[in-house]
Amino acid sequence: MDGELKNHVIVCGYGLVGERIVDTLLQYNVPTVVIEIDPKKVEGIRERGIDVIEGNATLSKILKEAGIANAKALAAVMDDDAKNLLIVITAKSLNSDIIIATRVNDELLKDKLGDAGANFIATPNRSASDELFRELVKGL
Repeated sequence: MDGELKNHVIVCGYGLVGERIVDTLLQYNVPTVVIEIDPKKVEGIRERGIDVIEGNATLSKILKEAGIANAKALAAVMDDDAKNLLIVITAKSLNSDIIIATRVNDELLKDKLGDAGANFIATPNRSASDELFRELVKGL
């Protein structure tokens, strides 16, 4: 897969967030490669006809297999801040021009992810709180 794709998006992690990102990318016909470590999820992704690499997205070897050198963007959306940070650092070392979006659970790590090269950092707890607040104040 390494030499085949160009200007694609790599999605690291296929949990709830990763699956929604993949669905949206496919809806817009954006070439997408998923990296997932869980063999059962990998099987389901393959059944959907989506390009998938089974492995640990924190490893250079796996990111290279996903075509990181020619990728346009990467989403590090695992539910583990340390792994997302390691993915960001590794991805930037392999492709300094790549656009990276990630998520972080611990607000204290948000600056670290930015320093490591993430272009966009979502905080799910804050996002959910903001969204709920907006809905609540509509009724006031």
